[in-house]
Amino acid sequence: MLAPITHFISAADIRRERLMTAGGRIIARRGQQVNPLEIVAEAILEPQHILLDISGGLGLPPKDADHYIQRRAGDEVGEGDVIAGPIGISRRVVRAPMPGTVVLAGGGEVLLELEGESTELKAGYSGVITDIVGDRGVVIEVTGSLIQCVWGNGKLNYGLLNLLAHAPDEPITPGMMDVSLRGSVVMGGICEDEKVLSAAEDLPIRGMVLASMDSSLVPAAMEVSYPLVLIEGFGKLPMNQDAFTILTSGSMRETSVMAEPWNHITNTRPEVVIALPEGARADVISDSATFRIGQKVRVISPPYKSMIGTLTNLQPGMSVLTGGLRTQTAGIRFTNGDVVQVPLANLEVVG
Repeated sequence: MLAPITHFISAADIRRERLMTAGGRIIARRGQQVNPLEIVAEAILEPQHILLDISGGLGLPPKDADHYIQRRAGDEVGEGDVIAGPIGISRRVVRAPMPGTVVLAGGGEVLLELEGESTELKAGYSGVITDIVGDRGVVIEVTGSLIQCVWGNGKLNYGLLNLLAHAPDEPITPGMMDVSLRGSVVMGGICEDEKVLSAAEDLPIRGMVLASMDSSLVPAAMEVSYPLVLIEGFGKLPMNQDAFTILTSGSMRETSVMAEPWNHITNTRPEVVIALPEGARADVISDSATFRIGQKVRVISPPYKSMIGTLTNLQPGMSVLTGGLRTQTAGIRFTNGDVVQVPLANLEVVG
């Protein structure tokens, strides 16, 4: 059966599409070298419309209110500009709440089209533009170490990787946040203290890569200006040895932190890419796999969550678990030598 796959690769040729939600203008060109914060495309999002109640605003019947409307279809207005009036002793008027263009005027109402919000698409990675995707975005290729994560706070940045964790389960504390980390991407183990996030913001740092984090810190993590990713998830989960080894070997190298949320529909997920020296030998990665004996797999649910081992068998048919649940199972041998049977649905391939 097809298996979900997560990559912890020390050297890979990575190809990523960067797309906007709407068509726009592509700024980048094929063959261009870009950094993660470089803008590669821009667009104006679909404009919104608001209906102004002129009749109610002036306190007149619709037919009478129309005589006091000063704007006609096609007129551009700024925020606070008078749309209708004045009338009465108090010189009552109706003003535009936002900049826009009058679409319709009459019947005691004015339909205003607001200025469309502009959006910019950043490259997200340090690499080369290899293709243009219509008016939606670009394809970027980069060679580097790849670590895919399970959660991110939606931001992106890059900087030199600075290591704070010297063991996969080492806690990260506010006292570790000193001035030497300013402008860098920080790698830590387990975070349980909100003061860590605020201290990092005050320096400031450019990114944070953690093994895991207490779920109560999510609101604070969403507010910080730097990208933050979790390799394992929420709780007190140690970093898997594969990811830990790759990160420790990437110390003081340029590291991109793409913390966009995991979207199974668009096949995008938070990930960390560490730049490699030019000419480094790299593997071509695949985003699909099937389960087979001898594969390296990771458990994604308790009680063995985040533990990595080798697939030793695929049980034929359905097995009955404690509690009566019938499902496909597989045998895994962990690095400590323990062998367990785990539901196949609780596994992912480590590529």
